[in-house]
Amino acid sequence: MGAGKTTVGRLLAKKLNKRFVDSDHEIEARTGASIPWIFEIEGEDSFRRREAEVIRDLTAEQGIVLATGGGAILDAQSRAYLHARGTVVYLRTSVQNILQRTGHDKNRPLLQTADPRKRLEQLSRQRDPLYREIADIVIDTGRPNVQFMVHSILNQLGFAAPSVHTAHCCGPDEHQNNQQQMNTSQQHPMQLKVDLGNRSYPIIIGQSLLTDSGLLARHIQGQRVAVVTNTTVAPLYLGPFVHALQLAGKQVLTIVLADGEEHKNWASLMRIFDALLEAKCDRKTTLIALGGGVIGDLTGYAAASYMRGIPFIQVPTTLLSQVDSSVGGKTGINHPLGKNMIGAFYQPQAVITDTTTLATLPARELAAGLAEIIKVAAIIDARFFDWIEANIGQLVARDTAAITEAIRRSCEIKADVVRQDEREGGLRAILNFGHTFGHAIESGLGYGKWLHGEAVGCGMVMAADLSYRLGFIDYVSKIRISNLVQAAGLPTVAPDLGQARWLELMEVDKKNEGGQIKFILLKPLGRPAIMSVPPDILQATLQAAIH
Repeated sequence: MGAGKTTVGRLLAKKLNKRFVDSDHEIEARTGASIPWIFEIEGEDSFRRREAEVIRDLTAEQGIVLATGGGAILDAQSRAYLHARGTVVYLRTSVQNILQRTGHDKNRPLLQTADPRKRLEQLSRQRDPLYREIADIVIDTGRPNVQFMVHSILNQLGFAAPSVHTAHCCGPDEHQNNQQQMNTSQQHPMQLKVDLGNRSYPIIIGQSLLTDSGLLARHIQGQRVAVVTNTTVAPLYLGPFVHALQLAGKQVLTIVLADGEEHKNWASLMRIFDALLEAKCDRKTTLIALGGGVIGDLTGYAAASYMRGIPFIQVPTTLLSQVDSSVGGKTGINHPLGKNMIGAFYQPQAVITDTTTLATLPARELAAGLAEIIKVAAIIDARFFDWIEANIGQLVARDTAAITEAIRRSCEIKADVVRQDEREGGLRAILNFGHTFGHAIESGLGYGKWLHGEAVGCGMVMAADLSYRLGFIDYVSKIRISNLVQAAGLPTVAPDLGQARWLELMEVDKKNEGGQIKFILLKPLGRPAIMSVPPDILQATLQAAIH
């Protein structure tokens, strides 16, 4: 309930030129009584019987978009009808969102209790497995953007444009056809949006996008482009990418930097500026970052600074950059005294994520990207965390469908956080879960010794231990995080930097205030908290981490 089924259903039906039906409204039309009245006079059992009859009848019809009541799936026969006769879309939402949307709605009998939150949590535990059992498409409704959700549904149904009118049929023969259309649609790029007003931009996710000259022409403004990459990526992708850009009518300058976190520095930034100035690049030149997080951060900072700001595009080629660093506009370089301490908030014009580049990614780099996927799930979406646990084998094996879904959901979560707090004034800091410890590891060992994702993975295990010692999460949650990090191929034992050095490194952190080290903790799994901690508890975590 309260997930937006009626609102989304009406708009989806309009896009598909189909009739919209709400099962609750159909029940009221047949009985001449309101849903609350039926519950009060006849009881829930009677209502469920009427609901099952309506589901049976409506799923036998053709050419409709049907919004069911939230409890329709409780009846086994109704579940069977829905699954066999239609394409089922599950609009998944959080208890908190439902409370916000339904808190003052007196027409929801199941919420007329002393503790609506507790009731919703009970219903969620009961119903969520049943929703997932029959769902063909799952749409998270965290973003209050109905058009975005409808676009996502249409995309997954296999329709490149809303003008196609043959989707979501309700006959048993059409269900298989719809499934085939959905499988075919996975070959087409999906698109998300980072909603920042006049600085908004798309995230395009798909296969073979680097060589799609039509897509590049649509998203890259201006005739001149400068591609920044590194010595690892260039032999793999620079040639085909430049060829596609030239086919799109672009004049291309290439800048190839040394590879590695240790080169995310002032000298590399100057090499970009030198090349741009020597080629007499003007304000209409578009900088393109072709590579991982280091290239993305360097290129973004160069774009923010050159001529006080020129357009740039992110084309991330590592999993970590695809799910994290390419989204949100944080750019910069490292300093010997601290990671990412010099930089700017500067948004790209687009993020073009080609998942085929993951085929050449070393196993360590893949694991580093999985760390950031685990991170966003741990702090915001406990159900996504469950999903990662269930699919970690497929993710490590680079299963295309699993990897694509993980990228999509991670970007969706981050885009929503960035929308609310673009410049890290408060909320966005939660995305640094595990980073206070992780940045200390990177700085303490020397940049490049551990990959960023490896340090974050270990940092999350330490942050989970700290959360447990403070009583914010239970022991099971702590172990789940440690086990998942390990299953992703990431380290769980921290290097012994010495207590004094650990504290010294953690004191150089952008989140800190008034000399107090701030940590992102879990309170509980799926819900973050930002705070300083007692020194003795922190010391215990440090000692346990380097056992």
